[in-house]
Amino acid sequence: MTLIEAVPNISEGKDHSIIQSIVSSVENGGSRVLGVEPDEDYNRTVITYAGEPEQVISSSIALVRTARSLIDMRNHKGGHPRMGAVDVLPFIPLGDSTEEDASAVAQACFAELMGEVSMFKYGSYASHPSRARLPDLRRGGYEGLKERFSGGAWKNEDTRMPDSWPGEWDEGCDRFGAMAIGVRPILIAYNVNIEEPEPQVSATVGKILRTSGFLIKSEYDQRVRIGGMLESIQGMGVKLESHGISQVSMNLSNPDKTDIHVAYEAVRALAEPLGARVNGSEIVGLVPLQSLLNAGRWYCGEEASEEILVERAILGLGLSTLEKFEPESRIIEWALRA
Repeated sequence: MTLIEAVPNISEGKDHSIIQSIVSSVENGGSRVLGVEPDEDYNRTVITYAGEPEQVISSSIALVRTARSLIDMRNHKGGHPRMGAVDVLPFIPLGDSTEEDASAVAQACFAELMGEVSMFKYGSYASHPSRARLPDLRRGGYEGLKERFSGGAWKNEDTRMPDSWPGEWDEGCDRFGAMAIGVRPILIAYNVNIEEPEPQVSATVGKILRTSGFLIKSEYDQRVRIGGMLESIQGMGVKLESHGISQVSMNLSNPDKTDIHVAYEAVRALAEPLGARVNGSEIVGLVPLQSLLNAGRWYCGEEASEEILVERAILGLGLSTLEKFEPESRIIEWALRA
């Protein structure tokens, strides 16, 4: 069986009636909803669902159209970078499914939605390698789209325009913004909690850890980029106002390259000498079983059953610090077998 997972991020994390309407549209399309995680600080919800290709295509088209009708980006405020009502719609092959299978799903959705919303292809589905990275496409956020699409200042012409849009900035663009649609491997969205009200240490740590690193400048505006510590990591500092803390917010784009416990311990090693205490972490969305087994072995120090290793990983990473981590519904393989 060909199984595809979709993990759209929608720009609504507070109005639960809107979130539920969008989730219902996914269910009506035939996919199995595996997770719904709203975040009021980010004003963003991560929805995870999976199914056979036709089910995921139907659910994804319904999700975009429902979000377009219910979310108005002109009123949106949130602490996470975003450019549209559906900010990003990635497709991930599961099991024996291939990248080509996921690309076919992305293409079917793209073709159906052409002319309705502005879309950037990204990841392995990108129309050019220069357009593969989501941060490059999302730079400037929703607020910068109108000027960007109208020929205003933009750093890289290769990434200025979407792969499809209505052709002029109209009320629909103003309301929806733009969306990234693409194909990627399994990614772990992972946040480490820092006990500081403003993201100062967390921002510094994010810059040091992320693969792209940071720029240093001379007084004559000469620039050199210093590479980051960890491979296949995006990272930044964000404020989590509802908890009075900040987070190092990361995407682990290839968990085989950097384990989740390595990211956690690296944050702790950098933050605590700067006077900021690390207090647990959270996974946004679902996580592959292998990632928690690897972490469990680190914190357990020996081989054990899957259940014990997962338990040790949850404790070692502090995954229940902000909200109880339920492994039966949060581990991909366990959620699919339920």
